[in-house]
Amino acid sequence: MKGMTLDQAASVLAQLGNAHRLAILRLLVKAGPAGLIVGEIQDRLELPASTLAFHLKGLVAAGIVVQEKEVRSVRCRPDFRRLDAVLGFVKEQCCMGLEEAAPARRRAAG
Repeated sequence: MKGMTLDQAASVLAQLGNAHRLAILRLLVKAGPAGLIVGEIQDRLELPASTLAFHLKGLVAAGIVVQEKEVRSVRCRPDFRRLDAVLGFVKEQCCMGLEEAAPARRRAAG
């Protein structure tokens, strides 16, 4: 998942700017690669079905949750590669200094 753009990372992070979505994702991360059935998520977080469906749709669209149909239920799993890519994007320039990122007008004045 190398080469994530600023817009792609912003889109994923925007989905996590909602408390319900963040709670859903944290629960799925806690469950691990096996994930959880939608009904289990609903029971654990005590969310109405329509609210949960709405928020899961956003997480799936952002690519950080994957859904798979299992007979009469849907299993949700976190996409750890996508999550790692987003967090990597946020941290990729950690501690590199700010000099090369300074606006030209500030460098010229200094």
